[in-house]
Amino acid sequence: MRNTSIRAWLAATATIMMLGHPLLTAQAPSADWILGRVDDTRTSGNKIILSEMIIHGRRGSRSVRTKSWIQGVERSFSEYLDPPREKGTKMLKLSDQLWIYSPATDRTILISGHLLRQSVMGSDLSYEDMMEDPVLAKSYQTGLAGEEAVLERACWKLELTARKTEVPYPRRMLWVDKERFVVLKEERFAKSGKLLKTTEVKSVRRMQGRWIPDRVVFKDVLLSGQGTEFIIESIEFDAIIPAFVFSKAALRK
Repeated sequence: MRNTSIRAWLAATATIMMLGHPLLTAQAPSADWILGRVDDTRTSGNKIILSEMIIHGRRGSRSVRTKSWIQGVERSFSEYLDPPREKGTKMLKLSDQLWIYSPATDRTILISGHLLRQSVMGSDLSYEDMMEDPVLAKSYQTGLAGEEAVLERACWKLELTARKTEVPYPRRMLWVDKERFVVLKEERFAKSGKLLKTTEVKSVRRMQGRWIPDRVVFKDVLLSGQGTEFIIESIEFDAIIPAFVFSKAALRK
């Protein structure tokens, strides 16, 4: 009799746990839970990335290849490898500060204030975009705005509203892959409601156990041209990066 009671209790407990799990019920999980999973997917520890940025401007397209060393969300160091005229240009991000070294002038400049709104290498990406905190839950409150397919993938649609005034985009819309928790599409708006920038993922690839958008088009809708395409050639997670890399001295090395 006692064993029967124990089995019944275990079965009831298992049922309650299953019903309480958002992915095992018909009811959608909370928007905060979804955004938390997005942040977990977007961020990681040390990594080294080799990438290509193709800028589709009004007068044609050009390509810039970059190698980046990244530590969490606070530190990053990037060096341009191609084209020859940009080779050796380096950028260092330490928390909320950004320095750029130009080999052509042999000068290191701190990018701040209105300069943060300038385009990076003529792309649709601004320095302000590069500096924003990738952990969205810190800066935005969110709500579930429905469901919609993107790239033939079932997605949750999230509406993000800024918690503070200093963020560059007061409102954002995200389309989040229900299975992989990768943002497949994004729209960024001004306070007035005007659409400013869009992001569209073209392909997703599994790299070292993580789903990574490896081809993305970023578009400033206020500019002409077909946007800026980002292609990840390779990525190394949990990389060993010497502390010296994240120093101003490394800019001139």
